[in-house]
Amino acid sequence: MKTHFLTKSGYRIALILSFTLTYPTYVVSKDNLINLDYQDKTIIGTVKDKDGPLMGAIIQIKGTDTATTTDINGKYSLNASNGDILVISYIGYITKEIIVTSDSIYNINLLQDQDILSEVVINAGYYSVKDKERTGSIARVTSKDLEFQPVNNPLQAIQGRVPGVDIIQQSGVTGGGIKIEIRGQNFMGSMNSGRNSPLYLVDGVPFPSDAFGINNGSLALNILQNGISPLNSISPSDIESIEILKDADATAIYGSRGANGVVLITTKKAKSNKTQFTFSSSVDFSKVPKFMNMMNTQQYIQMREEAFANSGITTYPINAYDINGAWDRNRYTNWQKQLIGDTAVSKNISFGMSGGGAFSTFNIKLNHNESTTVFPTDKGYKRNSVLINFNHNSKNNKLQINTSTTYSDQSNDLPATDFTSKSLTLAPNAPSLFNKDGSLNWENGTFTNPLASLEETYENKIKTLNINTQFSYNVLKNTFIKVNTGITSTDFEEVLLQPHTIINPALGRTSAFSESKLATQKTESYIIEPQLNYQNIWGKNKISFLIGFTYQNTNASASQMRGKNFSSNALIRNISAAKEKILANTSKSKYNYTSIFSRLNYTYDDKYIANITTRRDGSSRFGENNRFGNFGAVGLAWIVSEETFLKDLSFLSFAKLRTSYGITGSDNIGNYAYLDTYTINNSKYDDEVGLAPTSLHNPNFKWEKTTKFEAALEFSLFKNTINSSVAYYNNRSTDQLVGLTLPSTTGFDRITGNSPAVVENTGWEFTLNTNNINSNTWRWSTNFNLSFPKNKLVSYPGLEEGTQSSTYVIGQPLNILKFYQYQGIDPITGLYQFKDFNNDGIINYLDQQLVKNFNPEFLGGLQNTISYKNFTLDFLFYFTKRDNYNLNYGYNVPGSIMQNMPIEMLDRWSIDNPNSTYSQATYSNTTILQQAMPFKNSDNSISDASYIRLKNASISYLMQIPKLPNTSLRIYLQGQNLWTITSYKGIDPEFISYGNLPPLRTYSFGASLIF
Repeated sequence: MKTHFLTKSGYRIALILSFTLTYPTYVVSKDNLINLDYQDKTIIGTVKDKDGPLMGAIIQIKGTDTATTTDINGKYSLNASNGDILVISYIGYITKEIIVTSDSIYNINLLQDQDILSEVVINAGYYSVKDKERTGSIARVTSKDLEFQPVNNPLQAIQGRVPGVDIIQQSGVTGGGIKIEIRGQNFMGSMNSGRNSPLYLVDGVPFPSDAFGINNGSLALNILQNGISPLNSISPSDIESIEILKDADATAIYGSRGANGVVLITTKKAKSNKTQFTFSSSVDFSKVPKFMNMMNTQQYIQMREEAFANSGITTYPINAYDINGAWDRNRYTNWQKQLIGDTAVSKNISFGMSGGGAFSTFNIKLNHNESTTVFPTDKGYKRNSVLINFNHNSKNNKLQINTSTTYSDQSNDLPATDFTSKSLTLAPNAPSLFNKDGSLNWENGTFTNPLASLEETYENKIKTLNINTQFSYNVLKNTFIKVNTGITSTDFEEVLLQPHTIINPALGRTSAFSESKLATQKTESYIIEPQLNYQNIWGKNKISFLIGFTYQNTNASASQMRGKNFSSNALIRNISAAKEKILANTSKSKYNYTSIFSRLNYTYDDKYIANITTRRDGSSRFGENNRFGNFGAVGLAWIVSEETFLKDLSFLSFAKLRTSYGITGSDNIGNYAYLDTYTINNSKYDDEVGLAPTSLHNPNFKWEKTTKFEAALEFSLFKNTINSSVAYYNNRSTDQLVGLTLPSTTGFDRITGNSPAVVENTGWEFTLNTNNINSNTWRWSTNFNLSFPKNKLVSYPGLEEGTQSSTYVIGQPLNILKFYQYQGIDPITGLYQFKDFNNDGIINYLDQQLVKNFNPEFLGGLQNTISYKNFTLDFLFYFTKRDNYNLNYGYNVPGSIMQNMPIEMLDRWSIDNPNSTYSQATYSNTTILQQAMPFKNSDNSISDASYIRLKNASISYLMQIPKLPNTSLRIYLQGQNLWTITSYKGIDPEFISYGNLPPLRTYSFGASLIF
């Protein structure tokens, strides 16, 4: 991604977005109004390169604030006087200067800079660096690939665009969770622990990384099983760029927060002094892309009849409603269409205004989004957000002030249950959902109506505020001070309402059985970072030095309460009206973090670059013996193409070797883990509550550390037509904070401490960006990336003696599970066969020894952008090779219960079909039924879940409206998750928890008007 915009084609596309087809205009500061009155003529002209007009080129009168930009035809107009010097600049081209004479027309030809890498500036967090001079691994995705995608979360938009970054959408329900790993899993712990989450920074301010709704009551457990991503609060259309920092050189300056990588999100700023308005609107239509092939009624009834016949039962039990006559044996319903077959509709609208004067600019953006679901309800998700940016430069350019404010208000009103699992298991002859009068059908108490869950409500509300202010002042010629301050506040509230009407009325329940649950989480954090920067150039030497301090304070609180036994369901939202009120949990925590950091960058002869970063962190999460930790890195780069012995290679435009080595750390272990802690015991003695100990004091546990090494080659060929990179990395994480086993006599089974366990992540990353066609009317560029990540537990002393021996295996990745080894079906008995690892003649948990790896073997993306005049076609393929659970994991023995099954389970054992895939149908054969769990937990429930997916495709047209100057309109059609090639046996291969709603196929129609 780093070289995606390093071509003229890429720049033109980016400038279409940023300059938005403005006609020539000029902006004059108040201080120059008098001077302008004496300018005596208007000059005009066209700016071109060898292929044609350049839109967005800047023409400025040197030494003044008077400037304009070229329109789509490369034309410009500007007031000037004889003797003025015109400065014509365009990113990626050599700047040109022309003296104004008596002529009125100045047509200008610009030459493309063969070293255009030097013009691209990458955000590295505390500093910016030219891409040519970058010593670290930083990937970049810009607004071109983000703003118009039909997604709710910006992480969805970068899936497949960045090497070394594994992103999985955890649910097709809008407002759900996103899993992201940058170069693998460094630390032991569950996926939901957040211990492997990267650091998010929005405009320089730390942003929450842990998912909402997991660790405080888990009220969303049945609908948003893996929590709610905090980045849902940021509209992708508000983002200018996302930089992902991966290696030690890029992340060590963040110290203990950079071990899992850093995600820098920069919001949009005003790009010109001209006042400009933007209005955008789109509507999206989403559906489940694929349904599983399930048994029809005839096949299902046959399976159920076989099950009873094989069990010697001729009279069907009273609760076998599907075949005993209680339900219509000829009825058929496709429950996938009924329960997850609706079309989810999303409406998006935004209005923006930007502009300013010669020294100050502003950008204001308002967004509204609302989405329904594919479930049979009009409930759904809403988000309102606002972005405000203000930038000011003093007249002498010494003082700079930049402020950014983002605020979002999200609400999600959902069914409390994901209907996906029910749609894949409900008997095809189950009764109608509704009676003739429109009421829920319970079929005389024989049918548990799935739509009863619609009477149950899950709601969440999230308010997020992020404020950043940066002051910079140039105190001396080469020295400036900078202060970065910020505030982040999140307010999360979720409610689960469970009225008695969700229960079969035949049971005679009343509102006395109704229940209401409420959980809240609030977090407020502020940060202040004063910095001192020094830069100087003498001869062939260039030096840049930075030193800074960080202080961050975070206060968090959480509470849970529930009410039961209401006199009426009309009062269910008011817990105080419940006859039974339970305050389940309240907590408050405080986190203090302080550090000093520095960076020294030295460049000699524009060829040899050294970058040294150091940081010393202090965290309140550690005991007094190890409260501070030291981190740092060294990055080296050699721009080989600048050497004289390569100057004669005309095909070589650029080549750089770089390497880095350093140490980052982690304190991502939660607060107060080193202390003796207690929790309230709800059991009472003598009407008094007590305390129960939950953890033991350990003042000696210390920072987890990750040692990172990387070596890379970057090169460009044939005047930057081909740009490529190859990188190898090796990261080792030590001092793992785990539960160390204790003797039972202590009263605890473990204590949190540092284990000498070592986790290693290695891998290769490749990128290839080509400019296939680059003419005046046609442009075609291709971006390809490929990653081969490997994760391994290198060592873990004492593993076999501890409780984690069933979770981890030395020499294997962390993301594994142990399974029974399936050996087929016995053609004589029809019983499943499993390997008896300990040869004791019994198949039990001791035989779950076969290790299966759920990490990707490789992943990548292929993007093509093709433009013809004002038409643009863009499409991205995402691919990955990995294993995951298949349909065998979700089903029981054929015919054993009222559960429909995939048509694959028609291949059941019988005397006439001894070489079947599945066991015979049975209702009560104990031997076969006892094999159900070993079968589900065997490697036969794991299969290849590799896929190639047309992740995104769009076609757009950009036009100027002839009678409306400075006005442009972009109309587009876009699709998401359009086509998937896979051999996976299941509804969709992309998931974390089996049985959730998969990512939806989306079609989006939209327009963006700029005036």
